[in-house]
Formats: sequence, C-alpha cells, structure tokens
Amino acid sequence: MDDKSLEMLEFPRIREILAGYTSFSASREMAMTLKPLHDYEQISRLLRQTAEARRLLTMDRGFSIGSALDIREKVRLAALEGILEPLSLLEVQQTLAALHELRRYLKSISGDFPLLWNIAEGIVELQQIEKDIAGCLDPAGEVLDTASPALANVRQQLRDTRGQILERLETIIKSPRGQRILQEDVITEREGRYVILVKIEHRHDIKGIVHDISNTNATVFMEPTVAVGLGNAIRELVIEERREVERILRLLSAEVGAHSDDIIRSIELTAELDLILAKARYARRINAVEPVIIDSAASGGGDGRKKSCFVKLVGARHPLLGDKAVPFSLEFGHDFSVIVITGPNTGGKTVTLKTIGLLSLMAQAGMPIPAAGESQLPLFDGIFADIGDEQSIEQTLSTFSWHMGNIVRIIGRATGESLVLLDELGTSTDPTEGSALARAILRHFLSRGTLTVATTHYSDLKAFAHTTPGLENASLEFDPATLAPTYHLTVGMPGGSNAMATAARLGLPPEIIKDARSMLSEGSQELEALLANLMAEKQKITSLERNLTVEREDLARRNAELGDELKRLKTEERKAKQEARDTIVQEAAELHKEIRSAAAELRKKKSAATVEQARHTLNRVREQLDTEVWQPLTAETPEEDTSTIKIGDTVRIKEAGLSATVLSISEESQEVEVQAGRTKMRLSLNSVVKTTPASTDKTIALTKIPPARRVPLELNLRGKRADEVEPALDAYLNDAVQSSITEARIIHGIATGTVRSIVREFLASHPLVKSFRPGERDEGGDGATIVRL
Repeated sequence: MDDKSLEMLEFPRIREILAGYTSFSASREMAMTLKPLHDYEQISRLLRQTAEARRLLTMDRGFSIGSALDIREKVRLAALEGILEPLSLLEVQQTLAALHELRRYLKSISGDFPLLWNIAEGIVELQQIEKDIAGCLDPAGEVLDTASPALANVRQQLRDTRGQILERLETIIKSPRGQRILQEDVITEREGRYVILVKIEHRHDIKGIVHDISNTNATVFMEPTVAVGLGNAIRELVIEERREVERILRLLSAEVGAHSDDIIRSIELTAELDLILAKARYARRINAVEPVIIDSAASGGGDGRKKSCFVKLVGARHPLLGDKAVPFSLEFGHDFSVIVITGPNTGGKTVTLKTIGLLSLMAQAGMPIPAAGESQLPLFDGIFADIGDEQSIEQTLSTFSWHMGNIVRIIGRATGESLVLLDELGTSTDPTEGSALARAILRHFLSRGTLTVATTHYSDLKAFAHTTPGLENASLEFDPATLAPTYHLTVGMPGGSNAMATAARLGLPPEIIKDARSMLSEGSQELEALLANLMAEKQKITSLERNLTVEREDLARRNAELGDELKRLKTEERKAKQEARDTIVQEAAELHKEIRSAAAELRKKKSAATVEQARHTLNRVREQLDTEVWQPLTAETPEEDTSTIKIGDTVRIKEAGLSATVLSISEESQEVEVQAGRTKMRLSLNSVVKTTPASTDKTIALTKIPPARRVPLELNLRGKRADEVEPALDAYLNDAVQSSITEARIIHGIATGTVRSIVREFLASHPLVKSFRPGERDEGGDGATIVRL
C-alpha cells in the first residue's frame, strides 16, 4: 500500500487507537506496525478470527490474555548463557503460567472458537520451568532455602554464627563495664560487621576494630575482638551463600534459555491473540462489523473478461468522528466506476472521501469497520489518495504543484484493481484549465476501470459526469430552509456548492453577498436554483417514503394482532365445545347409573312403593333427556338406514343424539350393547337407529369423557348386610367398566353363603357382566368370584 496515502487517510491514527486496546508490549508493537494486506485468504481468516473474538467477548466480557509479559529479551539473554535476575525469572514464571492458563481455556471452548484455538494450540506448555522457578524463588524474588541442600546448609551456619556473635555482644552490653562505656545498648552493622556503639572517650577501654565514627564524633562503631573471628566466618559464609545463589540462578536461566525458541514463539502467538482481542474490543467500541470481502481474482471471468471490483457500503461512518459521524450508503463498480461528489462547502465531501478509503484500509488489515453487516468491499491492490491541507503541503511547492505531484504518482501506480480518491480535483489553478485537466484525469481512470471517487465544485464536471457512461454524480445534501449542510450522501444527483449561503452563515456581510450574487451569470443562478428545488423535492419524497414505511409497519402489526386474536377465539371456541361435550358425557354416565340403581331396587324388592319410586326415577331421567342439552348437536337429522342392525354398525342413540358403535346384540332380550367414545351402554333395540356412514359426519360424536377415578381390581363385600350388597356391587361394576377393567375379583367370603348367593344371582342378570366363575385356590377359592366384564 502507498504509505503517503495511508497518512492522508489517517490510518496511522487508527493503529494508535488499536494499540491502546492491547494488553502488553508485544501485541502493541504488532498493532503499531499493522498494514493492509493483499491476500484474500489471509484477510478473510483475520476477519473470521476477529468475529470469533467478538463472540467470545460477548460470552465472557472479562476474557484477556491474563498477566503475560513480553519476556522475549530476557529469554534471548538466557539463551546467550546470561544469568537472569530473580525478578526477571519471576516474570518468566508468571508469563508461562498465564500462557498455560490461556491455552487451557481456549482448548476447553475450541469447539465454538476453532480459529482462536488454532493459534493457541501452538503455545508450548513449560510447566516444569514454572515449577522449578516457583520452587526456588519466593514472590519477592528471594532465593528460598529449599532451592538446594547446600544453600540450606550455608544459611543454617549463617544463622548459628550470627546467633553466637549476637550472644557475645549482648554479654558485653549487659555487663557493668558495658553500661559505662557504651553510648547506647544496641547492636548494629557497619560494612557487614556487627558492631557496638562505644563512647569516644572510652574507645581504648575495649579491644576491637573501629569501623566508623558518628557525625558528632561522640560515638565509635567498634567490633570487639571477641567477635572478630566469628565476623570473619560470617563473611566467608556470605560469599559461599552468594555463590550458591548464583549457581541456582544460572541453572534456572539455562533452563529458560534451553527453551528460548518455544517461549518466544509462544509470546508471539499470544501477542497475535491479544491483537485479535484488541480488534474485537475496538469494534465493540465503535459498533463495527466484519464486511464481506470480494476476491476480485476469483470473481473475474474465465473468458478473459475484466475482474470485478464492486464497493457496497451501508451505514458507513468515519471511525475517528465517534458519535458525530453521519452514516452514508454508497454502491459503485457495476454500472459506473467513477463518482463525482459535489455539494456545499463544509458539507462533508472530504470526510466521505476519507471514510471510503479508511474503511477499505481497515478491512484489508483484518479489522471490522463501522458499517452495516451487508457492506461489501473488493480486494484492492492499492488505495491512493490526494487529500491535502495547508499543514501537509511542502513549503517549497505551490498548492497546484503539490496536488499534481500526487496525481502523477497515483497515475503511475494505480491499476484496474485500485481505489483512487481525489479531493477538490482541478483546483488551485485557472478554472477552465483545471476543469479540463480534471475531466481528462477522470477519463483516464475510467478507461482503466479504476474505481475512483473525486470531489469538486466545478459545474461542468457535474455535466460531464451526467453525460459520460461509467461516471455518476453524487451530492451531499443541505437543508433548503436553513441552507445548512446535512452531511447525507445522495447518489445520482449533483449538488450545489452554496458558496453564498455558506459565506453568509460564516459571517460575511450581507451587502457583499448581494453584490456577489449580482455578478453570477443567469445560467449559474438558474442551475443553483434548480439544484435547490431538486433537493427540496427529494426531501419531500424521503419524508413520504418514511411515512409510508411507518404506515406499512403499523398495518403489518395490526394484521398480526388480528391474526393472534382470531387464533385465540378459535381456541376458546374449541375449548367451549369440548367442555360442553365432556359435561354431556359425564351426565350420561350419571343417568345410566341411576337407571341401573332403579333396576337393582326393582330386582331386590318388588313392592308397590319400590315400583312407584323406580317409575318416578325413570320419568325424571326421561325429562332430563328431553331437555335442550340432550338434543342432537346438528340441525339436520342423520339419514337412517332401515336394514338390520349388525355388530360393528354405526347407530344413533335416539334420546341422546349420540353416535355409537354396536358391540353385541341379544336377540332374546332385544337389547344392544353399544360404545360411544370410551363409554359402553346396554340399550333396547328400539332406542337406537342405524345410520349410513355419510350421515355420521353430520352428528357430532362426543367421545371425550371426564377422567375416571381410580377403581381397584377387586371389591370386598365381607361384613356387609344383605340389602347393601347389590347397590355396592352394581356401583362397582359401572365404575369398573368406565375404567376399562375387563376382569375383577368380588370377595364375599364363605360363612353361611348368603352374600355369595346374592352376588352370583346379581351377576347372572347384570348387563355389564360377560361371565363369572368361582375363584381358584390362589384367588380365594369359593370365598371369591372372578367376573369378566
């Protein structure tokens, strides 16, 4: 990439900001030297890695490389047989531990983040070095006694010898003579020797070596002769200790140096991971996403056609402007490859130009860009810019010469796969000649297929872009009411410079503005007025589109609400129908039980009162069956079939309007057993009518019955009175059938045989009983009866 263009587009500033998001110096160096690439696979991989890092930071916001440090120089020193200081060794241990933890964590989530794991997998775990350093050094960098037996022995001798010296000096201090000749009752050190503080006038009263004299000349620091020998021994032990510590540090340093290549490589991989995380953090800060990168080489035709370069930016924002950036959308490269941007002064033309170039550079450096996710950028082989201000122009050149020098450089290097950005093309010279040069330059880039964006104020360049195939006008809008720039980009329409309005807004006196307007040609005034009218009309259309979008969204929301309400009503309707059917079936079962109970009473005691009571019960049941609830659920009467009823036929129960299936027919009793849903009933043949299959669809079959209570598989009648047996047995048989029990045991005992006789006589005539037999030996023998239902 062109370094001069990188400076003009402020890419170094992006690198500085990115470096601020790194965690240590190794990745910071990588950020500061980051450059756009021209390898599709490499750029795509970098963008995918950043996308993974953004997902990881969403899942684990606090994730980082840990406490890793850039220890490469220290490791290189160790590789050259240098001895590392204890604190440097601790940094090595801390970094190796951080790398170990980083690798372990990314391995645990490698299934979800494979690209990050591909990098972390190369980190070498050197746990033995970690353990060796931790075993020899404490957190403050002191070599531990346990680092070696020799060191432990030397230090023990030092402690013993120091104890002996202190004991002898304490004896002198506490003696009467010591109280007389000493300035203070303390023991201190001078030049590594233990001394006591003797008054200067008593310095000859004790034998020893003077090591120092106080500033006031009132005290001498003296090592008594009794301590000199032990002091010499300490000096020798200290030297021995230092040598042993140096030996331990040399061994640890050599161990680090032996693995220098692995450690340095691991640091570089960690820096690569940290740079990816820095990109992700920066992307989160500026709300950036990874764009789609188009491989122009792969998209070119195999028949020799030109490779495609297509730019699509949606909601693009300048990354250095923060919240002040106004997003814009732009597409070019298909129908036209050169855009001429016009518009008001201070309207944002240069910012738009820089944004296009800077986002392209960021994308090819593997960085997310502040734009919408559907943005697409081609793979440029070069991005060239001619964007300058007074601070960037060399003093020895005129403005025109400086711009022309840049353009000459760009023409010499740009290809059909390059991006060229030209600000204020053709200015700083005679307008007529400058305009002609500008048109010729644009035509040159058009002929080469180079994607080009240029800004200008020349009206004839607007006309040139309008009439030349491959060129397109674009404008930055202004508010027709306030004549202030809005910074919104519109493609396909030229914009007015509004120099007069801008000058007035900046404070130029009105009389000067008026005088200037009078000097404009009539055509220029008409063109500016036309552009202002077009801008006003465009804003009206934009407002209408916005209102239509709001109304369309409102209609869609209302339709969704109506759909939900319709679903709710249908659900409630189905629920109400089902509840009504369940209630009817439940009532049918209760009425059936009442009929059975009345029949049992008649069998048990055929007195006049009982018969009358049974008649009243049957009349009440018939009255209930005649109510509206028990009428057929459809207005049409099912088509009847006059043929003979057979097992398996579909019949309609006249009084209930229910559809049922015939299970069995008794010619003797003229009764039929039918099943409606899960409920079985025995009815007279006159109470049912055979229906044709087609007519059954017209009658709603109520198949759902309420959940039955749990019914045991046996009934114990022992201890009951004779008049209690039949009602209890009848109720049990009804409940058992509704619970789909096919076989039950009736326990009645033997005793006098009265209950047994009542049970078996009742079972013999009960319509729900298929057969019965005495129990087997293991079933209770003759004290129980097994009944099949």
